[in-house]
Amino acid sequence: MRTDYHSFLINLTVLKSSSGKLCWLLAFPTILLAFFASAVQAAQLSVKTPKEFGLEGQQLERIDDIVQQEIAKGRLPGCVVTIGRRGGVAFVKAYGNRQIEPASEKMTVDTVFDVASLTKPIATATSIMILVERGVVRLRDPVANYLPEFGKNGKADITIEQLLTHQGGLIPDNPIADYQEGQEKAWQNIWELEPTDALGKKFVYTDVGFIVLGEVVRRMTGQSVAEFAEENIFRPLGMLETGYLPEEKLAERAAPTEQREGRWMRGEVHDPRAALLGGVAGHAGLFSTANDLAIYANMLLSKGSVGEAHVLSSQTLAEMIRPRDIAGQLRGLGWDKLSKYSSNRGEFFSSRSFGHGGFTGTAFWVDPELDLFVVFLSNRVHPHGKGSINRLAGRIGTIASASIRQKNPVAGKEKRRGAASSEGVLFGIDVLERNHFRDLAGRRVGLITNHTGINRQGVRTIDLLHAASGVTLAGIFSPEHGIQGKLDTSNIDNTRDEATGLPVFSLYGKSRRPEAKQLEDLDTLVFDIQDIGTRFYTYISTMGLAMEAAAEHGLRFVVLDRPNPIGGLIVEGPMLDPGKESFVGFHAIPVRHGMTSGELARMLCKERGWELDLEVIEIKNWRRSDYWDATGLSWVNPSPNMRSLAQAVLYPGIGLLETTNLSVGRGTDTPFEVVGAPWIDGQLLAAELNRASLEGVRFVPIKFTPDASKFADELCGGINIVVIDREAFRSVPVGLEIANSLRALYREQWEMTRFNRLLANDSVFEGIRETVGTAVIAESVQPAVEGFLSRRRGFLIYP
Repeated sequence: MRTDYHSFLINLTVLKSSSGKLCWLLAFPTILLAFFASAVQAAQLSVKTPKEFGLEGQQLERIDDIVQQEIAKGRLPGCVVTIGRRGGVAFVKAYGNRQIEPASEKMTVDTVFDVASLTKPIATATSIMILVERGVVRLRDPVANYLPEFGKNGKADITIEQLLTHQGGLIPDNPIADYQEGQEKAWQNIWELEPTDALGKKFVYTDVGFIVLGEVVRRMTGQSVAEFAEENIFRPLGMLETGYLPEEKLAERAAPTEQREGRWMRGEVHDPRAALLGGVAGHAGLFSTANDLAIYANMLLSKGSVGEAHVLSSQTLAEMIRPRDIAGQLRGLGWDKLSKYSSNRGEFFSSRSFGHGGFTGTAFWVDPELDLFVVFLSNRVHPHGKGSINRLAGRIGTIASASIRQKNPVAGKEKRRGAASSEGVLFGIDVLERNHFRDLAGRRVGLITNHTGINRQGVRTIDLLHAASGVTLAGIFSPEHGIQGKLDTSNIDNTRDEATGLPVFSLYGKSRRPEAKQLEDLDTLVFDIQDIGTRFYTYISTMGLAMEAAAEHGLRFVVLDRPNPIGGLIVEGPMLDPGKESFVGFHAIPVRHGMTSGELARMLCKERGWELDLEVIEIKNWRRSDYWDATGLSWVNPSPNMRSLAQAVLYPGIGLLETTNLSVGRGTDTPFEVVGAPWIDGQLLAAELNRASLEGVRFVPIKFTPDASKFADELCGGINIVVIDREAFRSVPVGLEIANSLRALYREQWEMTRFNRLLANDSVFEGIRETVGTAVIAESVQPAVEGFLSRRRGFLIYP
């Protein structure tokens, strides 16, 4: 039972009415404890506006609609959503009801929730890590060292770490009947269990393992996991409304779950096994509030300590959240990282993020890289156990991460990765050079590159490798546009590099992949070319074909990675249809894929099933949210008509149109910023497009005369595409809206047959042909894009 301010007043009254010194001595410690507890209870995280935390408030307002929609569908009675960064809360709101049966009761932000499996990381795993830090428990030790009875029936070698990561071979749950004859018999039944899977080889989410870990805490401290967590985690942090078996006053504010034996469970643990263990268990039983969990999240973002309250050292926390790959499932110690249970994780969270969910309808995620936490609390099982919230919680996480506009001004003291780093963004070649080329030591290298293959200072990768001690640069391969990036022809011949005298084999001539005789004298291919972030930009196809050749000839393949100049957060469909693979559509990815060349190489290698020794030399100090202008790096035109970042942003959508009888500005100073043809009335087309009210863009009617390419020396009517808000702008929907408007206005003049050449998606092509509307098209492509987002998670490198 907790001491509160009321207790403080009672003790003070007792003190004042007493006359003996003994009474003073007896009462004084209680008074101090009461005063301290009341002071902590009054302290909460500061609540500021989203803008004060560097977040976009309008973006966060989207949460209101999606939550209300899910409540209206009956997927949950209500919820509390809390979003914050180190130092405080930027968004907290209650939605719907916390009770709908037997009577309606509004949800409030101070509602107490049964957090279910959030118990595992927050109470149990954190307690175990405190004991590890103190030298009481070791992760590598067998559990049987601490619980000898557990070692029976093949469980002697299961370690503490294997239980924390759900790879101890235990079943998810043993039968409820095993708990119904009392706690002593329940433990005997657990001791008798046998492993069902090989240790350390398979991820099987198990409550049993965390029940056992809770018992480890009890045996090694003499305190239940409830008592230990309260003393060492919750009370020091001021989380005075968090714990097991909530007292009556807290239970009155609890969100009810389902009925048990004719009564509504309110402040009573929902999990039946935890209930039969007396309400205190390592896997479930914890209750908490949004404010308290925000305090706990703030501790995690603050590397384990807040003010005078120390919970974990930064080293301990780093080990706790370090990813372990268990047959493709990424887990931390007690935490989820990226596994089949991660549907409640935000799409744009970084690889450093970690979190967990709870059966009753809870989700908790922290992203140290983004300096962000998202707490979602609901009682989705009320009243009939049929609710569903994981997808909703994940969408809220995505909205929260997409709302970040700047580093956290409140915290503000830590150096932000990316452009704010004192050393700046480093290309893969910079990292290779800094490490004295040791990744290529003793290698005979063929370098696939062009004029974009330069280090941060502008020195060619060709020259750096040619001069590198221990590296033999034996040949050079060039992509479309040639080694200088200036040619705009369909067939480029082999040449020779003047500075080094090395042969330059064209991969955009008679062959588009390295030939066997060109590879005979090599043991390694290195790829260093700046991509533009669009599926039909051919440099990634050149990379893919070269990887395939390397796999066939047993060569090592090294990617010197570079930033995606249009960022790594936004992904835009449609997907490439199966069977439409080509040099302008090498793999089943969306038009705007949001990946770097290195990340794509990892995906290609895995999904194509290549037996390939692949290495990616990673970029340093780049974040997925960074466009090129955030890197501090000089812009080099990757191809003759890609002359600015503005054009690169427009390219995914506008580039789709250039296979048809339209000019997209080639032969002008602004390629991809204009679209037109002699038969277009620019004022009519601009008015039609502006009526569509597309976010982040306006259309200005113009006339222009290209001096090359399509309609050379002919006056064209058309539009200038003006991006007014890059964060809101989406290029592919704009390109499709232009196509839809052209089909509606110029059905006879616009020859759309070749529009599917780069689009490579029959259903979208037919949608444009039939002018069904871009909203219908967008809805139709989204499931496939979400499938891609799920596919790509395991290949992402950067936060």
